[in-house]
Amino acid sequence: MSDVPEFTIRVDQNAYLPAGGQEMHAIVTVEARSSMDDDGASGTGRAPAAEIILIDTSGSMSYRGKMAAAKRAARAAVNVLRDGVRFAVVAGANRPRMIYPQGERLVAADETSRRNAVQAVQRLEAAGGTAIGSWLRLADRLFTGHDDAVKHAILLTDGKNQHESAEELDAALRACSGHFLCDARGVGTDWDVAELRKITSALLGGFLDVPDPADLEADFLAMTRTAMSKEIGDVSLRVWTPKQARLRFVKQMVPAVEDLTGRRVESGTQTGDYPLGAWGTENREYHLCVDIDEPGDVGRQMRAAWVKLLAGDDVLASGNVLAEWTDDEARSTRISGRVAHHTGQSELADAIRQGLEARRAGDEDTATARLGRAVVLAREVGNEQISDLLDRVVDVVDPASGTVRLKREVSKADEMSLDTRSVRTVRTRHGDEPGGG
Repeated sequence: MSDVPEFTIRVDQNAYLPAGGQEMHAIVTVEARSSMDDDGASGTGRAPAAEIILIDTSGSMSYRGKMAAAKRAARAAVNVLRDGVRFAVVAGANRPRMIYPQGERLVAADETSRRNAVQAVQRLEAAGGTAIGSWLRLADRLFTGHDDAVKHAILLTDGKNQHESAEELDAALRACSGHFLCDARGVGTDWDVAELRKITSALLGGFLDVPDPADLEADFLAMTRTAMSKEIGDVSLRVWTPKQARLRFVKQMVPAVEDLTGRRVESGTQTGDYPLGAWGTENREYHLCVDIDEPGDVGRQMRAAWVKLLAGDDVLASGNVLAEWTDDEARSTRISGRVAHHTGQSELADAIRQGLEARRAGDEDTATARLGRAVVLAREVGNEQISDLLDRVVDVVDPASGTVRLKREVSKADEMSLDTRSVRTVRTRHGDEPGGG
């Protein structure tokens, strides 16, 4: 393929298993380098793009400066759309409403359309409720017919999805899944972390909390610029395993923990595909675990998995996960530093989620134990942001052992930030890994 990023795959693992060993872990690092000119000249390499901005205009947005901040953020996003990008701005309430353009359609960005969109955004007013599934269904209709484009939506809300049922939202997510990507922002403290996580997980995006509405503009700029930098859409990871092996899980680990196991689409004999979304110049890391049902004799080597990166039917890069059985204990007990690091980050995210759930349920013993474990793990993986956020929720008595006391008074914003950012991970550096690589 021409005019797409150059992709490479690196596999980090300890390929040696003890006699009878059946579990193989590997970290697959995927890197994409731009096909554009060094000066970033537009055209070369850039995929066509379509962008929809979904702004919550429910009545609660009129408080604490949220509506004014949302208008500034939407204007900023519109103004950085590159010429030719098809776009629309939608107001979300009990039902979605086209703000710009009029009628259910996208228009090409140029000086005139951007100016008209900004003027239309200025007229936004807050009234009504929140029915996010209906907003996403409108976006799906607007994106129809733009299959050659990288399709991306920005969703802003300040509240829970109160004006449609959970079943209606789930049905909308099933209908939209695989059709476009969606990043979301929750402004204030009255929205539901689990709800936005579910939405963005289904639509291969990310979400963050924005406690201070004044920060929305910078967030929208960053999201839009990232969307504009994508050069290829609908990349997938194909994993082959031999007959005597099966894939236990595939998890994205960088930039955030996301379990992709349930997204598998069977693609052939002993192969399954996992959607990775759109790519520009970036790298991401994935944790694979393979269970080998029939371990080999000492000295035997095998390919435990074969990974390929695909765009349509085109193979962009590939790599092997290997296995070799040995009676050399020093070899078989060595743990890949990158595997250990990401195992710790996955456990960290789980510990925070379980600890916060227990705290909300009034189970102080479980909350203390799980958040104490999170303190230990955050130090081990070097996630300083999470360590700082944990300090706002617990008093750390002994960070090495994870001895903590729950704080009696915790702001809702601090709890939501910890919950939201628990899946945001930190990288290890190649060649600087404990335990070898």
